[in-house]
Amino acid sequence: MEISSDDTAVDGVDDMGREFFPDIAKSLEINESACTWTVRALTALKQRLGVNIKLHDPDNIIHDGEIFLFNHFARFETVISHYLIHKETGAYCRSVASAEFFAEDNKFSRYIRGLGAVPNNHPKLLPFLAAEILRGRKVVIFPEGGMVKDRLVVDKRGEYNVYSRIADERRKHHSGAAVLSLTLDAFKSGMLQLHRMGDRETLQRWTDEIGLDSVEALLERARKPTLIVPSNITFYPIRVTRHLLHQAVSFFGGDLPTQFSEELLIEGNILFKDTDMDICLGEPMQSVDSWPFLYRRALGRFAREKKTMEAWFNRSSARDSSITRLGRHYVTKRLGRLVPILRDEYMVKMYERVTVNFGHLASHLIMTLVERSHTEISRDEFYKALYIAIKKLQKQPAVRIHRSLRKPSAYRGLLEGDTDDLQEFLSTATQQELLREEDGIYYFLPKLREKHDLDQIRIENPIAVAANELAPVALATRAVHEAIVTLDHFDGPGWSQMHFDDMRMQFAWAKEKFSDESYAEINDQETATESGEPYLLIPEARKKLGIVLVHGFLASPAELKNFGEKLAENGYPVVGVRLAGHGTSPWDLRGRQWQSWLESVRDGYKVMAGLSERVCLIGFSTGATLSLMLSAEKPDKLAGVVSVSAALKFMNSNMIFVPLLHGANTITKWLPSFEGVMPFRENNSEHPQINYRNMPMRGLFELRRVVDELGDKLGDIECPVSLYQGTQDPVVDPKSADQIFAKLNTNEKWLHQIPSKRHGILSENTDNVQEKIIEYLVSEMGGESGR
Repeated sequence: MEISSDDTAVDGVDDMGREFFPDIAKSLEINESACTWTVRALTALKQRLGVNIKLHDPDNIIHDGEIFLFNHFARFETVISHYLIHKETGAYCRSVASAEFFAEDNKFSRYIRGLGAVPNNHPKLLPFLAAEILRGRKVVIFPEGGMVKDRLVVDKRGEYNVYSRIADERRKHHSGAAVLSLTLDAFKSGMLQLHRMGDRETLQRWTDEIGLDSVEALLERARKPTLIVPSNITFYPIRVTRHLLHQAVSFFGGDLPTQFSEELLIEGNILFKDTDMDICLGEPMQSVDSWPFLYRRALGRFAREKKTMEAWFNRSSARDSSITRLGRHYVTKRLGRLVPILRDEYMVKMYERVTVNFGHLASHLIMTLVERSHTEISRDEFYKALYIAIKKLQKQPAVRIHRSLRKPSAYRGLLEGDTDDLQEFLSTATQQELLREEDGIYYFLPKLREKHDLDQIRIENPIAVAANELAPVALATRAVHEAIVTLDHFDGPGWSQMHFDDMRMQFAWAKEKFSDESYAEINDQETATESGEPYLLIPEARKKLGIVLVHGFLASPAELKNFGEKLAENGYPVVGVRLAGHGTSPWDLRGRQWQSWLESVRDGYKVMAGLSERVCLIGFSTGATLSLMLSAEKPDKLAGVVSVSAALKFMNSNMIFVPLLHGANTITKWLPSFEGVMPFRENNSEHPQINYRNMPMRGLFELRRVVDELGDKLGDIECPVSLYQGTQDPVVDPKSADQIFAKLNTNEKWLHQIPSKRHGILSENTDNVQEKIIEYLVSEMGGESGR
């Protein structure tokens, strides 16, 4: 087969390699000691760098793949790909590197050769890589042929191409990986044909040529199709601020070349500041399913006549018979047809594996509006459109989205403009004079439309770079476009459904995180069997009054679900809130502060406020405390509070020592051999099927804090409040109810004493307290139907 050098090149071929590598096998021998040292060094250095490397390979593709394709945005990516593959599989890698690194025989060139790098201009490049794959090595290729700093890989016609700095024009991606895979699979088919023909002698000759142990080893490799793994590397966030290293180099080195200065700035921020480097491996691709019979016959003939892998890739010879030349013609024609198809397929898959992040969505939203000749967007519309886009994208399992977009707590304040990602995005955009905010309006500045040099665009217009990177992910761009179109059509219930979905996603995220093996010792002791997931109950004919149910400390929404279902049967829409840290693992609760519990109640209130004309908060124990706390903020639509067993004092006098124990734990958990004085304490619960068995001392400390905080807020409560308290509560001092009642700043307040020696009077429906609360809702808050 003969394909022109432009088609087969990974980055071009010239005469330099012919002069420098007289013996390719010897000059490119992998230095195993250098590889081992590099892996150890990078593993140690990884702990000290700001970059957070995440390999996403749930199906263990890294072991099966042979040709790995990556996009190219930063120079150090080439080392990281080698490092990860060797660390995960133990296999050594070959990668194609720019010939400039091999121009001189110095320590650096010898080092990267020892790591497995091969110059992109070597005349025997593809035959050498094919033989290496047969020997069990893996190959890393960057088909863009260089760093694509502007991330512009799709033109306006939807075709894939990149800008070539050398040619000063846009060109197709290199097809070397396609040629390598297809030609290697053709070789494998030829070997299998020899086996069918019983030609052991030729098979042995090829075994010796490649350097395998036996013919059986050659046939084993021949039976395995060559797998291409399109993969994507995404960095987030991309920062453009000057850092210490850049300042130091500039100070001592004077004016730096533009390209070097820009790369030092961008890559220095990636390496030394908190940056996620998501490496997502795509589904392996097989170049061909099978070769038709006549082609297999031709490939078997080639295998007999050719003596080296270089000859196999060339195939042309003046001594070929007429039959061989005819077979070569058809095989070459088929490969020539398949190469561009395979190249285009793996480029699409490579770019589809972008890890979509907040910066992508915000940037694409802005650039879409700019392209539509918009000059501004209100702050409120900007936040809402981004939120809608995030929610739409979460329903697209085919799109790989950044973990911050799967963790609602990370974007909880987006609609109010209060998230770290949003603030960092806006800070960069205004600093680079791309946006201006004035009177609640974001104005799109002219610089957004300007063209920038390749070595300046990442600094001058990071919004355009992020929008370009998202462009190939059609489902993601569609989510943004749909968000713009549907922005004005969302009503209260629509927003509520999205907010409730966030509550469920946050539970799932925490459940997954704290199910890790590192938490198993405590988790395995837990007795809770009921689901800790929040719930939303909406009757068909619902009343205008909605209910927010808030469970107690160490419990979960399941604690009050039977009461919630009874309320729903009576026509009340109900949302069962899950307090942060509850219903998952005691380790989750251990890391929470009481403010996060109150935020959970706010989330539930937000859901119900969109579904109902008025809202009543019903809380038990700590849930009652938090409900009273929220009512002190006087949220819109608040109808009142039902407080059951809220605490100002506890029956257990040891609670006064909790701050002391928490302080001791905070100090001793820093010690490597001692996690804490008493990080967890056994909880003898009335409802072990719902509550945590292990109670974190940190949680008790936060409980004390929120109870103390309530005492200062009671005077701010002006809505109707109905209090219920067990007369002989073993947990909460019954006097708490009297003290709360006295401090409430409202005339519409009631106190009900429930005869009981137990704490859980609401879930157990002691003295029909559930029915009494429903009667209160009807008589004091109105029981009219919303039908």
